[in-house]
Formats: sequence, structure tokens, C-alpha cells
Amino acid sequence: MEINVLKQEKEDAEFDIDRVTAAEVLRAYLNEQDGVEFAAWRREHPSKPALMKIKTKGKTVKKAVGDAVAAVKKDADALVKGLK
Repeated sequence: MEINVLKQEKEDAEFDIDRVTAAEVLRAYLNEQDGVEFAAWRREHPSKPALMKIKTKGKTVKKAVGDAVAAVKKDADALVKGLK
């Protein structure tokens, strides 16, 4: 998976991501968090990467993304354990 950071500030970030499934999962988990004001992605054309934009308040974008990835991993591990 390729990620190209276009803008990175404390509470605002934009980046290209080539996997829309990963972008959608990240968006869903980010929007469930307190402190995340906005998380969305769009893609101009199927041949182009998705543009993801995240805005936070009271926590850094890096912390919000880290928390979202940890939550995805926890849920995925629970799913795998449940299938055994």
C-alpha cells in the first residue's frame, strides 16, 4: 500500500492512499473517535489514488490515526479468534 503525505500539521493532514478499502476502514474508525472533527476520502477517478483528509481538535492527527489503526487491529484479531 502506498501513502503519499501531501500536508501534515498538528491537527490537519491530507494524503493520497492507493487502497480505497483501507481508506474507508480508516475513515470509519476515525469518525468514531472523540477529538476527530472530520475524516473523509474521495477519488476523482478509479485510476487515481484516494485523497484522505483528517482534521482533529485536542489531539494530533498522528495520535488519532494510531488509535484508529490499533482499534482496527483489535477488532480484526477478535474476529479471527472468533472464527477458530
